[in-house]
Amino acid sequence: MSLRIVVTVKYVPDATGDRHFADDLTVDRDDVDGLLSELDEYAVEQALQIAEDADDAEVTVLTIGPEDAKDALRKALSMGADKAVHVEDDDLHGTDAIGTSLVLAKAIEKAGYDLVISGMASTDGTMGVVPALVAERLGVPQVTLLSEVSVEDGTVKGRRDGDAASEQLEASLPAVVSVTDQSGEARYPSFKGIMAAKKKPVESWDLSDLDIEAEEVGLEGAWTKVEAAAARPARTAGTIVKDEGEGGKQLAEYLASQKFI
Repeated sequence: MSLRIVVTVKYVPDATGDRHFADDLTVDRDDVDGLLSELDEYAVEQALQIAEDADDAEVTVLTIGPEDAKDALRKALSMGADKAVHVEDDDLHGTDAIGTSLVLAKAIEKAGYDLVISGMASTDGTMGVVPALVAERLGVPQVTLLSEVSVEDGTVKGRRDGDAASEQLEASLPAVVSVTDQSGEARYPSFKGIMAAKKKPVESWDLSDLDIEAEEVGLEGAWTKVEAAAARPARTAGTIVKDEGEGGKQLAEYLASQKFI
């Protein structure tokens, strides 16, 4: 029986762009370029490695987002994933982590799965809670923050590295895992992979396809919200110390005034 791997990925604003909030205090995604979250690339890479080691496996990438979110799916498909699912619905605007986990869990169930792999966090929200929430909704074990992962005989195994020790963890399939940026460099899409991605299937679903009511997601259904936001102050010019024999003293006085020493 084929090993069904679903990788959850996110289309995020480019961190090098001018990111800001819209009038409703959600992230303004219209005025900045987006891309596949870098931390999710590690999840795609681990899924592909597991699939390559398996006798028979299929990798599906899943994302929630606007039309442009298909760019994230195309990147994952060009890396080597087999097919993709895009959940798009206007009522999803403003959905928080709780709502996102609901949509992902419903979509994962509809797609069919044995193993779900996620990045450790998204590079925009950086909450890192969605994999655990998805596992809870699916009612399956979670093995999170792995720097090494493998699947053998219906069991997923991995290593979680902490500050003082490393843990060896395992869970029976089906299961949800998340991987860190220490799990291995993600491969670059080859020209062949980019061309092949154009022919791979991408299914589009909305809330009705997942039997989710609009009131359960979006800003109205969110359990968390941004109350206020302010632009970060512009960077001010630094203090220049000219060494004319008293440079060391001036530097020490400055560091003391800033409570660095």
